[in-house]
Amino acid sequence: MNIAIIFAGGSGVRMGAGVPKQFLEINGKPILIHTLQLFQEHEEIDKIYLAMSEDYIRYTQQLVLDYRIDKIAAIVPGGETAQDSIFHALQKAQEENPEDSVVLIHDGVRPFVEYGVISDNVAAVKAYGSAITCTLCYETVLISKDGGTVEELPLRKESYTAQAPQSFYLKDIIKAHEAIRALPARYENMVDACTIYRSLGKQPHMVMGNRGNIKVTTPEDVYMFRALLQYKENEQAFGFGLTNRLAAKMNRYKDKK
Repeated sequence: MNIAIIFAGGSGVRMGAGVPKQFLEINGKPILIHTLQLFQEHEEIDKIYLAMSEDYIRYTQQLVLDYRIDKIAAIVPGGETAQDSIFHALQKAQEENPEDSVVLIHDGVRPFVEYGVISDNVAAVKAYGSAITCTLCYETVLISKDGGTVEELPLRKESYTAQAPQSFYLKDIIKAHEAIRALPARYENMVDACTIYRSLGKQPHMVMGNRGNIKVTTPEDVYMFRALLQYKENEQAFGFGLTNRLAAKMNRYKDKK
């Protein structure tokens, strides 16, 4: 059993919008639906569990019906933090599925993860027990505690950005959450499943992701997502990307020489 755990409890404060960012409509469709459809249409995903603010559950249930997202197994109320919300969804999944199910934990506002990356996550969990979607950093990473002094400068070729999905066997990630929740600090500084897993001395396995797998958090991200959608539509319409079209056009001029 392969299960997607989607958390969508953000308030949209950084977006500055009047509604939570996951419900902003891009190309006539809420961002959350763009995300859910990626897993709905993936043949290896069997079920989807969604965690979100209780205030928006009824509205989301209607969206799910409208867009025929029939892999949704449950929509559960979120918690005080994103990790609390994820834990609630994991608990619900644990009640209804085998403990050796593969779970892919994903942001509701990451609507552009590629089909192959989802497949690679499933395969990596089965081979290594975990999968953390990553991309190489193309800019220099600085580490500073005070925000004014550079304390460390990791090599760019050794620097990666962790994204989502972050994937595990259901029994393993449940145990990891339970161990963290038993500590006095609980989820303090635990920004994602990778941090939780690594803090317990476990070694997560890395899977390369796609550069377009952005998290829509700010207004600038909305414009980027629209551009990515346009690029995808061009690929579907013409059978190849804009870069290949430009290269073909340039080659025609070379042939005339």
